Amino acid sequence: MALWVILLCTLMATLLSGLYLLGVFRRRGPDEPPLDKGTIPWLGYVLDFRKDSSGFLKRMQRKHGDIFTVLIGGYYFTFVMDPFCFGAIVKESRSKLDFRSFASKLVLQVFGYKPMEANHSIIHASSTKHLMGDGLTVMIQATMENFQKLMFFNMSSGEDKRVWQEDGLFHYCYNIVFRAGYLALYGTEPHQGADNKEKANEQDRIHSNQLFHEFRKYDRLFPRLAYAVLPPKDKIEAERLKRLFWSMLSVKKSWQKDNISGWISDQDQLLAENGTPEYMRDRFMFMLLWASQGNTGPTAFWLLLYLMKHPEAMKAVKEEVDKVSRENGQEVKPGSPPMNITRDMLNQTPFLDSALEETLRLVAAPILVRAVLEDTSLKMSSGAEYTLRKGDRVALFPHISVQMNPEIHPDPHEFKYDRFVNPDGTKKDFYKNGKRLKYFNMPWGAGVSICPGRFFAAAEIKLFVFLMLSYYDLELVNKEEEIPVIDISRWGFGTMQPVRDVRFRYRPRF
Repeated sequence: MALWVILLCTLMATLLSGLYLLGVFRRRGPDEPPLDKGTIPWLGYVLDFRKDSSGFLKRMQRKHGDIFTVLIGGYYFTFVMDPFCFGAIVKESRSKLDFRSFASKLVLQVFGYKPMEANHSIIHASSTKHLMGDGLTVMIQATMENFQKLMFFNMSSGEDKRVWQEDGLFHYCYNIVFRAGYLALYGTEPHQGADNKEKANEQDRIHSNQLFHEFRKYDRLFPRLAYAVLPPKDKIEAERLKRLFWSMLSVKKSWQKDNISGWISDQDQLLAENGTPEYMRDRFMFMLLWASQGNTGPTAFWLLLYLMKHPEAMKAVKEEVDKVSRENGQEVKPGSPPMNITRDMLNQTPFLDSALEETLRLVAAPILVRAVLEDTSLKMSSGAEYTLRKGDRVALFPHISVQMNPEIHPDPHEFKYDRFVNPDGTKKDFYKNGKRLKYFNMPWGAGVSICPGRFFAAAEIKLFVFLMLSYYDLELVNKEEEIPVIDISRWGFGTMQPVRDVRFRYRPRF
Protein backbone atom coordinates (compact mmCIF):
# COMPACT_ATOMS: atom_id res chain seq x y z
CA MET A 1 0.00 0.00 0.00
CA ALA A 2 2.82 2.40 0.91
CA LEU A 3 4.38 1.85 -2.54
CA TRP A 4 1.11 2.80 -4.28
CA VAL A 5 0.86 5.94 -2.16
CA ILE A 6 4.40 6.91 -3.09
CA LEU A 7 3.72 6.25 -6.77
CA LEU A 8 0.46 8.19 -6.65
CA CYS A 9 2.11 11.15 -4.93
CA THR A 10 4.94 11.10 -7.44
CA LEU A 11 2.45 11.03 -10.32
CA MET A 12 0.46 13.92 -8.84
CA ALA A 13 3.62 15.96 -8.23
CA THR A 14 4.73 15.35 -11.83
CA LEU A 15 1.30 16.28 -13.15
CA LEU A 16 1.13 19.45 -11.06
CA SER A 17 4.66 20.52 -12.02
CA GLY A 18 3.80 19.90 -15.68
CA LEU A 19 0.64 21.98 -15.38
CA TYR A 20 2.68 24.69 -13.67
CA LEU A 21 5.16 24.72 -16.55
CA LEU A 22 2.25 24.91 -18.98
CA GLY A 23 1.12 28.07 -17.23
CA VAL A 24 -2.16 26.67 -15.91
CA PHE A 25 -1.68 28.10 -12.42
CA ARG A 26 -0.28 31.49 -13.34
CA ARG A 27 -2.27 34.39 -11.94
CA ARG A 28 -1.98 38.12 -12.45
CA GLY A 29 0.20 39.55 -9.69
CA PRO A 30 -0.13 42.89 -7.92
CA ASP A 31 0.59 45.82 -10.28
CA GLU A 32 1.08 43.46 -13.23
CA PRO A 33 -0.56 44.09 -16.63
CA PRO A 34 -3.84 42.37 -17.59
CA LEU A 35 -3.16 38.65 -18.13
CA ASP A 36 -4.77 36.65 -20.96
CA LYS A 37 -3.63 33.03 -21.28
CA GLY A 38 -6.11 31.87 -23.90
CA THR A 39 -7.80 28.48 -23.70
CA ILE A 40 -5.02 26.08 -24.74
CA PRO A 41 -2.41 25.21 -22.06
CA TRP A 42 1.15 26.17 -23.04
CA LEU A 43 0.14 27.09 -26.60
CA GLY A 44 -2.10 29.92 -25.44
CA TYR A 45 -2.66 32.24 -28.39
CA VAL A 46 0.14 30.91 -30.59
CA LEU A 47 -2.18 29.89 -33.43
CA ASP A 48 -3.93 33.28 -33.48
CA PHE A 49 -0.62 35.10 -33.31
CA ARG A 50 0.96 33.13 -36.15
CA LYS A 51 -2.12 33.43 -38.33
CA ASP A 52 -2.26 37.25 -38.16
CA SER A 53 -0.09 38.96 -35.54
CA SER A 54 -1.42 42.43 -36.30
CA GLY A 55 -5.08 41.44 -36.17
CA PHE A 56 -4.52 39.53 -32.93
CA LEU A 57 -2.75 42.43 -31.21
CA LYS A 58 -5.46 44.88 -32.28
CA ARG A 59 -8.07 42.63 -30.64
CA MET A 60 -6.02 42.37 -27.46
CA GLN A 61 -5.53 46.13 -27.35
CA ARG A 62 -9.26 46.74 -27.69
CA LYS A 63 -9.89 44.20 -24.94
CA HIS A 64 -7.18 45.15 -22.44
CA GLY A 65 -5.79 48.59 -23.33
CA ASP A 66 -2.23 49.73 -24.01
CA ILE A 67 -0.48 47.01 -22.01
CA PHE A 68 -1.31 43.32 -21.64
CA THR A 69 0.41 39.97 -21.11
CA VAL A 70 -0.47 37.01 -23.33
CA LEU A 71 0.67 33.39 -23.44
CA ILE A 72 2.21 32.44 -26.79
CA GLY A 73 3.85 29.05 -27.25
CA GLY A 74 4.98 28.61 -23.65
CA TYR A 75 6.22 32.18 -23.20
CA TYR A 76 4.48 35.13 -21.62
CA PHE A 77 4.75 38.26 -23.74
CA THR A 78 3.84 41.67 -22.38
CA PHE A 79 2.97 43.94 -25.30
CA VAL A 80 3.30 47.66 -24.68
CA MET A 81 1.28 49.81 -27.08
CA ASP A 82 1.90 53.21 -25.43
CA PRO A 83 4.58 55.00 -27.52
CA PHE A 84 5.55 57.29 -24.63
CA CYS A 85 6.88 54.17 -22.85
CA PHE A 86 9.09 53.03 -25.70
CA GLY A 87 12.14 55.00 -24.60
CA ALA A 88 12.12 53.42 -21.13
CA ILE A 89 12.06 49.95 -22.71
CA VAL A 90 14.57 50.28 -25.54
CA LYS A 91 17.06 52.16 -23.37
CA GLU A 92 16.79 49.94 -20.28
CA SER A 93 20.02 48.21 -19.27
CA ARG A 94 20.72 44.67 -20.44
CA SER A 95 20.77 43.53 -16.83
CA LYS A 96 16.99 44.06 -16.78
CA LEU A 97 15.78 43.85 -20.39
CA ASP A 98 17.95 41.89 -22.81
CA PHE A 99 17.33 41.55 -26.56
CA ARG A 100 20.31 39.28 -27.27
CA SER A 101 19.00 36.03 -25.76
CA PHE A 102 15.89 36.10 -27.98
CA ALA A 103 17.89 37.13 -31.06
CA SER A 104 20.48 34.39 -30.46
CA LYS A 105 17.83 31.66 -30.50
CA LEU A 106 16.32 33.05 -33.67
CA VAL A 107 19.56 33.29 -35.69
CA LEU A 108 20.54 29.78 -34.61
CA GLN A 109 17.21 28.46 -35.82
CA VAL A 110 17.06 30.26 -39.16
CA PHE A 111 20.73 30.57 -40.14
CA GLY A 112 22.43 27.81 -38.15
CA TYR A 113 24.69 30.44 -36.58
CA LYS A 114 25.49 30.34 -32.87
CA PRO A 115 26.51 33.86 -31.77
CA MET A 116 29.49 34.45 -29.54
CA GLU A 117 29.50 36.99 -26.72
CA ALA A 118 31.46 39.59 -28.71
CA ASN A 119 29.12 39.45 -31.72
CA HIS A 120 27.09 42.54 -30.99
CA SER A 121 30.13 44.74 -30.37
CA ILE A 122 31.83 43.42 -33.54
CA ILE A 123 28.78 44.16 -35.72
CA HIS A 124 28.24 47.56 -34.11
CA ALA A 125 31.89 48.65 -34.48
CA SER A 126 32.15 47.49 -38.09
CA SER A 127 28.81 49.04 -39.05
CA THR A 128 29.75 52.36 -37.46
CA LYS A 129 33.02 52.36 -39.39
CA HIS A 130 31.80 51.19 -42.80
CA LEU A 131 28.06 51.94 -43.02
CA MET A 132 28.12 55.45 -41.55
CA GLY A 133 30.21 58.57 -42.09
CA ASP A 134 33.08 58.32 -44.57
CA GLY A 135 32.67 54.56 -44.79
CA LEU A 136 29.12 55.05 -46.07
CA THR A 137 30.46 57.27 -48.86
CA VAL A 138 32.66 54.38 -50.04
CA MET A 139 29.76 51.91 -49.84
CA ILE A 140 27.45 54.18 -51.82
CA GLN A 141 30.04 54.47 -54.58
CA ALA A 142 30.48 50.69 -54.73
CA THR A 143 26.72 50.15 -54.82
CA MET A 144 26.34 52.80 -57.53
CA GLU A 145 28.87 51.02 -59.73
CA ASN A 146 27.07 47.71 -59.33
CA PHE A 147 23.68 49.23 -60.14
CA GLN A 148 25.25 50.49 -63.37
CA LYS A 149 26.65 47.02 -64.06
CA LEU A 150 23.26 45.38 -63.63
CA MET A 151 20.87 47.97 -65.08
CA PHE A 152 22.58 49.63 -68.02
CA PHE A 153 25.00 47.14 -69.59
CA ASN A 154 22.79 46.66 -72.67
CA MET A 155 21.07 50.02 -72.74
CA SER A 156 21.01 51.97 -76.02
CA SER A 157 19.81 55.48 -76.78
CA GLY A 158 17.78 56.82 -79.69
CA GLU A 159 14.06 56.98 -80.45
CA ASP A 160 14.05 53.57 -82.12
CA LYS A 161 15.38 52.07 -78.90
CA ARG A 162 12.74 53.65 -76.66
CA VAL A 163 10.57 50.57 -76.56
CA TRP A 164 8.64 49.48 -73.50
CA GLN A 165 9.89 46.52 -71.50
CA GLU A 166 7.52 44.73 -69.14
CA ASP A 167 8.22 42.89 -65.88
CA GLY A 168 6.83 42.13 -62.46
CA LEU A 169 7.59 45.16 -60.27
CA PHE A 170 8.30 43.18 -57.10
CA HIS A 171 10.58 40.73 -58.90
CA TYR A 172 12.41 43.48 -60.77
CA CYS A 173 13.03 45.66 -57.71
CA TYR A 174 13.99 42.81 -55.39
CA ASN A 175 16.26 41.26 -58.01
CA ILE A 176 18.22 44.40 -58.93
CA VAL A 177 18.52 45.86 -55.43
CA PHE A 178 19.51 42.53 -53.86
CA ARG A 179 22.18 41.84 -56.47
CA ALA A 180 23.71 45.33 -56.38
CA GLY A 181 23.89 45.22 -52.59
CA TYR A 182 25.33 41.72 -52.60
CA LEU A 183 28.10 42.61 -55.08
CA ALA A 184 28.94 45.82 -53.20
CA LEU A 185 29.26 43.96 -49.89
CA TYR A 186 30.65 40.55 -50.81
CA GLY A 187 32.88 41.53 -53.72
CA THR A 188 33.09 41.00 -57.46
CA GLU A 189 34.73 38.58 -59.87
CA PRO A 190 38.49 39.22 -60.13
CA HIS A 191 39.94 40.13 -63.51
CA GLN A 192 43.27 41.13 -65.00
CA GLY A 193 43.35 44.00 -67.46
CA ALA A 194 40.60 45.97 -69.17
CA ASP A 195 40.04 43.27 -71.78
CA ASN A 196 38.77 40.84 -69.16
CA LYS A 197 36.67 43.34 -67.23
CA GLU A 198 33.48 42.78 -69.22
CA LYS A 199 33.84 39.01 -68.87
CA ALA A 200 34.14 39.46 -65.12
CA ASN A 201 31.11 41.77 -65.11
CA GLU A 202 29.11 39.17 -67.01
CA GLN A 203 30.09 36.54 -64.47
CA ASP A 204 28.93 38.87 -61.70
CA ARG A 205 25.57 39.30 -63.41
CA ILE A 206 25.13 35.54 -63.87
CA HIS A 207 26.33 34.56 -60.40
CA SER A 208 24.33 37.24 -58.55
CA ASN A 209 21.17 36.27 -60.43
CA GLN A 210 21.63 32.61 -59.51
CA LEU A 211 22.18 33.60 -55.89
CA PHE A 212 19.02 35.72 -55.88
CA HIS A 213 16.98 32.85 -57.32
CA GLU A 214 18.03 30.59 -54.43
CA PHE A 215 17.64 33.39 -51.90
CA ARG A 216 13.99 33.89 -52.88
CA LYS A 217 13.31 30.20 -52.24
CA TYR A 218 14.70 30.60 -48.74
CA ASP A 219 12.97 33.93 -48.20
CA ARG A 220 9.57 32.38 -48.87
CA LEU A 221 10.21 29.76 -46.18
CA PHE A 222 11.62 32.24 -43.67
CA PRO A 223 8.51 33.11 -41.58
CA ARG A 224 7.51 29.47 -40.98
CA LEU A 225 11.15 28.55 -40.39
CA ALA A 226 11.41 31.27 -37.73
CA TYR A 227 8.27 29.92 -36.04
CA ALA A 228 9.51 26.31 -36.38
CA VAL A 229 6.33 25.21 -38.17
CA LEU A 230 7.74 24.03 -41.50
CA PRO A 231 6.26 20.75 -42.80
CA PRO A 232 8.85 17.96 -43.35
CA LYS A 233 9.28 18.58 -47.09
CA ASP A 234 9.89 22.31 -46.63
CA LYS A 235 12.18 21.66 -43.68
CA ILE A 236 14.38 19.48 -45.89
CA GLU A 237 14.42 22.24 -48.52
CA ALA A 238 15.34 24.87 -45.91
CA GLU A 239 18.27 22.76 -44.73
CA ARG A 240 19.41 22.29 -48.34
CA LEU A 241 19.30 26.02 -48.94
CA LYS A 242 21.20 26.79 -45.74
CA ARG A 243 23.99 24.41 -46.73
CA LEU A 244 24.03 25.95 -50.21
CA PHE A 245 24.48 29.47 -48.84
CA TRP A 246 27.08 28.37 -46.32
CA SER A 247 29.05 27.12 -49.33
CA MET A 248 28.36 29.99 -51.75
CA LEU A 249 29.16 32.62 -49.13
CA SER A 250 31.98 30.72 -47.45
CA VAL A 251 34.96 32.58 -46.10
CA LYS A 252 37.28 30.87 -48.57
CA LYS A 253 35.23 31.92 -51.57
CA SER A 254 34.67 35.44 -50.25
CA TRP A 255 38.37 36.11 -49.85
CA GLN A 256 38.93 35.16 -53.49
CA LYS A 257 36.80 38.10 -54.65
CA ASP A 258 37.91 41.60 -55.58
CA ASN A 259 36.39 44.67 -53.94
CA ILE A 260 35.09 42.84 -50.87
CA SER A 261 33.70 45.49 -48.53
CA GLY A 262 35.40 46.44 -45.29
CA TRP A 263 32.12 45.69 -43.51
CA ILE A 264 32.37 42.04 -44.49
CA SER A 265 36.14 41.56 -44.26
CA ASP A 266 36.54 43.33 -40.91
CA GLN A 267 33.83 41.28 -39.24
CA ASP A 268 35.23 38.01 -40.52
CA GLN A 269 38.70 38.96 -39.32
CA LEU A 270 37.44 39.93 -35.86
CA LEU A 271 35.44 36.71 -35.54
CA ALA A 272 38.53 34.69 -36.50
CA GLU A 273 40.62 36.59 -33.94
CA ASN A 274 38.01 35.78 -31.29
CA GLY A 275 38.25 32.05 -32.02
CA THR A 276 35.13 31.52 -34.13
CA PRO A 277 35.66 28.38 -36.28
CA GLU A 278 35.56 28.81 -40.05
CA TYR A 279 32.36 26.80 -40.57
CA MET A 280 30.56 29.11 -38.14
CA ARG A 281 31.94 32.18 -39.90
CA ASP A 282 30.46 30.80 -43.15
CA ARG A 283 27.07 30.78 -41.42
CA PHE A 284 27.65 34.28 -40.15
CA MET A 285 28.12 35.41 -43.76
CA PHE A 286 24.70 33.98 -44.60
CA MET A 287 23.11 35.80 -41.67
CA LEU A 288 24.65 39.10 -42.85
CA LEU A 289 23.27 38.57 -46.35
CA TRP A 290 19.70 38.25 -45.14
CA ALA A 291 20.08 41.06 -42.61
CA SER A 292 21.46 43.45 -45.22
CA GLN A 293 19.41 42.49 -48.29
CA GLY A 294 16.19 40.87 -47.07
CA ASN A 295 14.21 44.12 -46.78
CA THR A 296 15.70 46.68 -49.19
CA GLY A 297 14.31 45.18 -52.41
CA PRO A 298 10.75 44.80 -51.07
CA THR A 299 10.86 48.38 -49.74
CA ALA A 300 11.98 49.67 -53.16
CA PHE A 301 9.02 47.84 -54.70
CA TRP A 302 6.50 49.52 -52.40
CA LEU A 303 8.08 52.95 -52.88
CA LEU A 304 7.97 52.79 -56.69
CA LEU A 305 4.46 51.35 -56.61
CA TYR A 306 3.16 54.14 -54.37
CA LEU A 307 4.81 56.75 -56.61
CA MET A 308 3.22 55.26 -59.72
CA LYS A 309 -0.18 55.14 -58.01
CA HIS A 310 0.09 58.79 -56.89
CA PRO A 311 0.97 61.05 -59.85
CA GLU A 312 1.44 64.15 -57.68
CA ALA A 313 4.00 62.26 -55.61
CA MET A 314 5.78 60.95 -58.72
CA LYS A 315 5.88 64.46 -60.19
CA ALA A 316 7.34 66.02 -57.03
CA VAL A 317 9.99 63.35 -56.50
CA LYS A 318 10.97 63.20 -60.18
CA GLU A 319 11.34 66.99 -60.38
CA GLU A 320 13.49 66.90 -57.25
CA VAL A 321 15.70 64.14 -58.70
CA ASP A 322 16.13 66.03 -61.98
CA LYS A 323 16.93 69.26 -60.13
CA VAL A 324 19.60 67.60 -57.98
CA SER A 325 21.08 65.96 -61.09
CA ARG A 326 21.29 69.27 -63.00
CA GLU A 327 22.83 71.13 -60.08
CA ASN A 328 25.49 68.45 -59.73
CA GLY A 329 26.29 68.12 -63.42
CA GLN A 330 24.77 64.64 -63.61
CA GLU A 331 21.77 65.26 -65.83
CA VAL A 332 20.87 62.34 -68.10
CA LYS A 333 20.92 63.37 -71.75
CA PRO A 334 21.41 61.51 -75.05
CA GLY A 335 25.07 60.59 -75.29
CA SER A 336 25.89 61.68 -71.74
CA PRO A 337 28.22 59.52 -69.62
CA PRO A 338 26.69 57.18 -67.02
CA MET A 339 25.26 58.97 -64.03
CA ASN A 340 27.30 58.80 -60.83
CA ILE A 341 25.06 59.58 -57.87
CA THR A 342 27.02 60.56 -54.79
CA ARG A 343 26.24 60.62 -51.10
CA ASP A 344 26.05 64.43 -51.24
CA MET A 345 23.38 64.19 -53.93
CA LEU A 346 21.35 61.75 -51.84
CA ASN A 347 21.43 64.29 -49.00
CA GLN A 348 19.64 66.86 -51.18
CA THR A 349 16.33 65.01 -51.61
CA PRO A 350 13.83 65.87 -48.83
CA PHE A 351 10.80 64.74 -50.85
CA LEU A 352 12.40 61.40 -51.72
CA ASP A 353 13.39 61.02 -48.06
CA SER A 354 9.82 61.70 -46.96
CA ALA A 355 8.36 59.33 -49.56
CA LEU A 356 10.70 56.58 -48.37
CA GLU A 357 9.82 57.29 -44.73
CA GLU A 358 6.12 57.18 -45.60
CA THR A 359 6.58 53.88 -47.42
CA LEU A 360 8.34 52.39 -44.40
CA ARG A 361 5.58 53.70 -42.13
CA LEU A 362 3.03 51.76 -44.17
CA VAL A 363 4.87 48.47 -44.76
CA ALA A 364 7.67 48.02 -42.19
CA ALA A 365 6.41 45.96 -39.26
CA PRO A 366 9.14 44.60 -36.97
CA ILE A 367 8.33 43.24 -33.52
CA LEU A 368 10.92 44.35 -30.94
CA VAL A 369 11.42 41.81 -28.14
CA ARG A 370 13.32 41.94 -24.86
CA ALA A 371 13.77 39.19 -22.26
CA VAL A 372 12.87 40.37 -18.74
CA LEU A 373 15.83 39.32 -16.57
CA GLU A 374 14.52 40.83 -13.33
CA ASP A 375 11.26 42.37 -12.15
CA THR A 376 11.09 45.81 -13.76
CA SER A 377 8.72 48.71 -13.14
CA LEU A 378 7.19 50.50 -16.13
CA LYS A 379 5.27 53.78 -15.90
CA MET A 380 2.64 54.46 -18.54
CA SER A 381 1.78 57.91 -19.90
CA SER A 382 -1.51 57.66 -17.98
CA GLY A 383 0.46 57.61 -14.74
CA ALA A 384 -0.30 53.96 -13.99
CA GLU A 385 2.68 51.77 -13.08
CA TYR A 386 3.06 48.10 -13.91
CA THR A 387 5.58 45.41 -13.04
CA LEU A 388 7.15 43.36 -15.82
CA ARG A 389 7.72 39.88 -14.37
CA LYS A 390 11.12 38.21 -14.44
CA GLY A 391 11.19 35.38 -16.98
CA ASP A 392 8.65 37.00 -19.29
CA ARG A 393 9.29 38.86 -22.53
CA VAL A 394 8.30 42.43 -23.27
CA ALA A 395 7.47 43.35 -26.86
CA LEU A 396 6.71 46.42 -28.97
CA PHE A 397 4.80 46.43 -32.26
CA PRO A 398 5.21 49.99 -33.57
CA HIS A 399 3.24 49.34 -36.75
CA ILE A 400 0.00 49.43 -34.76
CA SER A 401 0.94 51.64 -31.85
CA VAL A 402 2.56 54.51 -33.76
CA GLN A 403 2.84 54.02 -37.51
CA MET A 404 -0.86 53.35 -38.17
CA ASN A 405 -2.16 55.38 -35.22
CA PRO A 406 -4.58 58.06 -36.53
CA GLU A 407 -3.88 60.27 -33.51
CA ILE A 408 -0.27 60.51 -34.67
CA HIS A 409 -0.65 60.10 -38.44
CA PRO A 410 -4.06 61.31 -39.74
CA ASP A 411 -5.50 59.09 -42.48
CA PRO A 412 -2.90 56.44 -41.64
CA HIS A 413 -3.80 54.09 -44.50
CA GLU A 414 -3.20 56.76 -47.13
CA PHE A 415 0.17 57.33 -48.81
CA LYS A 416 1.18 60.98 -48.36
CA TYR A 417 4.61 61.49 -49.86
CA ASP A 418 5.22 64.76 -47.98
CA ARG A 419 3.95 63.58 -44.58
CA PHE A 420 7.40 63.77 -42.99
CA VAL A 421 8.65 67.05 -44.48
CA ASN A 422 7.79 70.71 -43.89
CA PRO A 423 7.39 73.12 -46.84
CA ASP A 424 10.90 74.48 -46.18
CA GLY A 425 12.40 70.98 -46.47
CA THR A 426 12.95 70.42 -42.74
CA LYS A 427 11.65 67.34 -40.95
CA LYS A 428 8.29 67.45 -39.22
CA ASP A 429 7.60 66.78 -35.56
CA PHE A 430 4.76 64.49 -34.50
CA TYR A 431 2.50 64.61 -31.47
CA LYS A 432 -0.01 62.55 -29.53
CA ASN A 433 -2.44 64.23 -27.15
CA GLY A 434 -0.52 67.47 -27.67
CA LYS A 435 2.77 65.96 -26.49
CA ARG A 436 5.72 65.62 -28.85
CA LEU A 437 6.71 62.06 -29.69
CA LYS A 438 10.26 60.80 -30.04
CA TYR A 439 9.20 57.47 -31.53
CA PHE A 440 6.70 58.19 -34.33
CA ASN A 441 8.06 55.76 -36.95
CA MET A 442 10.22 52.75 -36.11
CA PRO A 443 11.01 50.71 -39.23
CA TRP A 444 14.60 50.14 -38.07
CA GLY A 445 13.84 49.30 -34.44
CA ALA A 446 15.26 51.46 -31.65
CA GLY A 447 17.76 51.62 -28.80
CA VAL A 448 20.70 49.25 -28.62
CA SER A 449 19.04 46.86 -31.09
CA ILE A 450 18.41 49.45 -33.80
CA CYS A 451 19.44 48.25 -37.26
CA PRO A 452 23.16 49.11 -37.59
CA GLY A 453 22.91 49.14 -41.40
CA ARG A 454 19.92 51.50 -41.65
CA PHE A 455 21.86 54.33 -43.33
CA PHE A 456 23.27 52.02 -45.99
CA ALA A 457 19.88 50.37 -46.54
CA ALA A 458 18.17 53.74 -47.02
CA ALA A 459 20.94 54.90 -49.38
CA GLU A 460 20.67 51.67 -51.39
CA ILE A 461 16.91 52.14 -51.88
CA LYS A 462 17.28 55.83 -52.73
CA LEU A 463 20.06 55.10 -55.24
CA PHE A 464 17.87 52.60 -57.04
CA VAL A 465 14.82 54.87 -57.17
CA PHE A 466 16.98 57.85 -58.19
CA LEU A 467 18.36 55.85 -61.12
CA MET A 468 14.97 54.47 -62.16
CA LEU A 469 13.40 57.94 -62.25
CA SER A 470 16.42 59.46 -64.01
CA TYR A 471 16.73 56.90 -66.79
CA TYR A 472 13.25 55.54 -67.34
CA ASP A 473 9.64 56.40 -67.92
CA LEU A 474 7.63 54.13 -65.64
CA GLU A 475 3.98 53.12 -65.61
CA LEU A 476 1.73 50.32 -64.46
CA VAL A 477 0.49 48.02 -67.19
CA ASN A 478 -2.98 48.29 -65.63
CA LYS A 479 -3.53 51.93 -64.70
CA GLU A 480 -6.36 50.88 -62.38
CA GLU A 481 -4.18 48.32 -60.59
CA GLU A 482 -5.07 48.06 -56.91
CA ILE A 483 -2.35 48.11 -54.28
CA PRO A 484 -1.93 44.41 -53.40
CA VAL A 485 -2.62 43.29 -49.87
CA ILE A 486 0.30 42.25 -47.71
CA ASP A 487 1.29 38.70 -46.81
CA ILE A 488 0.17 38.54 -43.17
CA SER A 489 2.45 35.57 -42.47
CA ARG A 490 5.41 37.98 -42.47
CA TRP A 491 4.32 40.27 -39.63
CA GLY A 492 7.24 40.98 -37.31
CA PHE A 493 10.10 40.32 -39.72
CA GLY A 494 10.73 43.75 -41.24
CA THR A 495 9.27 45.01 -44.52
CA MET A 496 6.08 43.23 -45.52
CA GLN A 497 5.74 41.60 -48.93
CA PRO A 498 2.72 41.55 -51.28
CA VAL A 499 0.61 38.45 -51.86
CA ARG A 500 1.02 38.99 -55.61
CA ASP A 501 3.23 40.87 -58.01
CA VAL A 502 2.21 43.90 -60.07
CA ARG A 503 3.03 44.23 -63.76
CA PHE A 504 4.79 47.43 -64.82
CA ARG A 505 6.63 48.66 -67.88
CA TYR A 506 9.61 50.94 -68.39
CA ARG A 507 11.52 52.51 -71.27
CA PRO A 508 14.51 54.86 -71.57
CA ARG A 509 13.58 58.52 -71.15
CA PHE A 510 16.07 59.56 -73.85
